[in-house]
Amino acid sequence: MYTVIGRANSRATRVLWMLEELAQDYEHVPAAPQSEGVVSFNPAGKVPVLIEDGTPITDSTAIIQYLADKHGALTFPAGTLDRARQDSLTQFLLDEFDAALWMAARHSFLLPEQLRQSAIKESLIWEFTNSQKTLVNRMGEGPYLMGRDMTVPDIILTHCGIWARVAKFPIHEPRLSDYLTRMTARAPLAKVLAMMG
Repeated sequence: MYTVIGRANSRATRVLWMLEELAQDYEHVPAAPQSEGVVSFNPAGKVPVLIEDGTPITDSTAIIQYLADKHGALTFPAGTLDRARQDSLTQFLLDEFDAALWMAARHSFLLPEQLRQSAIKESLIWEFTNSQKTLVNRMGEGPYLMGRDMTVPDIILTHCGIWARVAKFPIHEPRLSDYLTRMTARAPLAKVLAMMG
């Protein structure tokens, strides 16, 4: 059985959702970042952490790609062109969406107050808006980012979309908005979102 450490309203959402999609049993420990239960497994104090056979794995993207590879689902096989495209999309989302949202969070409540730059959010929203235009041009024709198959980037983008709404980063592209509505209606994700209440 897997153990997932981290509150559901963090990047742990991605790991919990992946496990639900894969129909895998897991124990959820909703520990806060920097808490003793987190630092003992990840010295950086960041969540999520996945524990398997006593071995901690950190970083949500590394965790969900590992789970997808291990269970042979929600991913294309390594060494294929489709996997290269998938990994490229994953990196784009991390660079353009996750990074902007994380920077905004840092300057809103994570950094010491004297180091926060509140004005930075305006430029981050501008970047986030431009990135949506690029993303829409990269989206496949099917219901998911890469076409007919749901893959790791779908989990990352949908989580970023949820995060964006909370952080008041507007979604301007209708195609992206429709996609997020569709994805957030998935039953496995709804189960995870219910953990946040």
